[in-house]
Amino acid sequence: MSGDRTPVAVDDIWPEDTDPEEGVVVDWYVSEGASVEDGETLCTIQVEKVDIDVPAPVGGTLAEIVLHEEQVCGPGDTLAWIES
Repeated sequence: MSGDRTPVAVDDIWPEDTDPEEGVVVDWYVSEGASVEDGETLCTIQVEKVDIDVPAPVGGTLAEIVLHEEQVCGPGDTLAWIES
C-alpha cells in the first residue's frame, strides 16, 4: 500500500499538567497490517498509574508499530504509523 502515512503521536493524548516525562505502552489491541477506523482504540499507555486509551487519528491500515508493549514512551514519541 502506498498511501499517506499518519503518525499515532503520544503528544495527541498526553495528559496536560503531568510531571512525569514518560509512560509505558501496556497493550496493543490491533496488529500490524490490520484495518482501523478513525477513533478506534489502538493501544493503552499508562502514565502515573492511569491507563489512557490511544485512538486512531485516521482510518486506514496500521502499517507499523514503533513502540511495543512494555516500552517506555513520552511526549514527542510516535507509537505507530497508519497508511490511508
